[in-house]
Amino acid sequence: MTQDHTTGPDATPETPAPWRPSRTVAVVLAGGTGTRLGLGIPKQLLKIAGKPIIEHTLAVFEAAPEIDEIVVLMASGHVADAQQIVDKAGFRKVTKVIEGGDTRNATTRIALDAVGEADCNILFHDAVRPLVSGRIVRECVNALWSYAAVDVAIASADTIVKVDEDDCIVDIPVRSSLRRGQTPQAFRSGTIREAYRLAEGDPNFAATDDCGVVLRYLPGTPIKVIDGSDENIKVTHPVDVHLADKLFQLAAAQAPRVTDERSYTEELTGRTIVVFGGSYGIGHDLAELARRYGAQVFPFSRSSTGTHVESAEDVEAALKTAFEATGRIDHVVVTAGILEKGSLAEMDQETMDRVLQVNFVGPVIVARQSLPYLQQTKGQLLLYTSSSYTRGRAQYALYSSTKAALVNLTQALSDEWAEFGVRVNCINPERTATPMRTKAFGEEPEHTLLAAETVAQASLDVLVSELTGQVIDVRRAPGEAPAASVPGQATRDASPASAG
Repeated sequence: MTQDHTTGPDATPETPAPWRPSRTVAVVLAGGTGTRLGLGIPKQLLKIAGKPIIEHTLAVFEAAPEIDEIVVLMASGHVADAQQIVDKAGFRKVTKVIEGGDTRNATTRIALDAVGEADCNILFHDAVRPLVSGRIVRECVNALWSYAAVDVAIASADTIVKVDEDDCIVDIPVRSSLRRGQTPQAFRSGTIREAYRLAEGDPNFAATDDCGVVLRYLPGTPIKVIDGSDENIKVTHPVDVHLADKLFQLAAAQAPRVTDERSYTEELTGRTIVVFGGSYGIGHDLAELARRYGAQVFPFSRSSTGTHVESAEDVEAALKTAFEATGRIDHVVVTAGILEKGSLAEMDQETMDRVLQVNFVGPVIVARQSLPYLQQTKGQLLLYTSSSYTRGRAQYALYSSTKAALVNLTQALSDEWAEFGVRVNCINPERTATPMRTKAFGEEPEHTLLAAETVAQASLDVLVSELTGQVIDVRRAPGEAPAASVPGQATRDASPASAG
């Protein structure tokens, strides 16, 4: 068990006897039914960012060195579903997946029985808070060296009003003393057991908050509050699903950077990467970077190899070439695409067909043809969208809509292919300096555009990560050199909408 004994200057031990827990147990409370989300399954089984919510949550505690054991309390009738997720993900710290109670109080009592009588640290956490951080877990465990009960909360950005039965304000508490509670809530096992023992004698006992039980029945016990985070949201309402998914995207944009060139070499040496649209822009730069780190890269494009992504025969031939040369395909990248600007009403049929075929049908064909190869290596398919996917824009309606379709395709395939161990992600770069962009939009200030090499580097980071189902935003960092000042970039098409 790894724990940090460091305490803050204001730490005051509750008792003279030193606390010596046998272990630290995370109890993941997954008893919700998803009623408010309008689902036919418990909300913790809903997939966000390519995985069930509960899997994201369990992964945090699995990775936390402070946690020795995980116990899952699952909604009635769905214990087998949770156990399957645990087994498939290979969570070694999960020792029990059992059915929870009808109420939060009953579930806590079941959890205490499951943990056993030995002195230990217990953290209770809502399964539908999948964005809890390792920092929060660590600080909860550390605080238990000095306090018998610990809560997690954040300051309220809103004024809180107290109302009467007629919904009229009767009080406005001072906001500076108010906090919004989150989880986990952490306890020394003896403290939470005693609080619930005392509560059993109260016929009016009812609580949805374990710290509230300690506060009411052990009023002399200090409850330490540590800082939570705005990202540690609880997925309760439909809007929370969209917020959580976006927060995972934002986290993914920062997460997968490899620390040094040696690590890239270790990850990529001997790997085979196929790039469709690899003659120019992002595809070209990605191919060059991957080769530098030891990967075997096979770029295909309309201009250099006569490969049309919308042709199943061309795609099949390209993949076969790479496989026969190396015996494997680890990653397939699709940067090919075109942008035809103009009013939909005035666009001719040939142009419409070309945009739809290259931008959407092409990636679909590549995905279907690539799956058998990627299954063998547990590899990854990487697609590219555009910032316009979030909102269709006049004069390039088909381009925007096909890019939105690729985002949907990414999320759907990451779900479908999870059973095969194949990951699917999508890069979303901001405006990038490319000849294609100049042709469509004219000259723009260089300092406002992203360099193609930046997008290629982010793409490589995603390829060597374990991400799946993510739309990774790539943005120009403050102070980054103008795109045109990066050697070799001024004449390359860095947009994902390049036919290569």
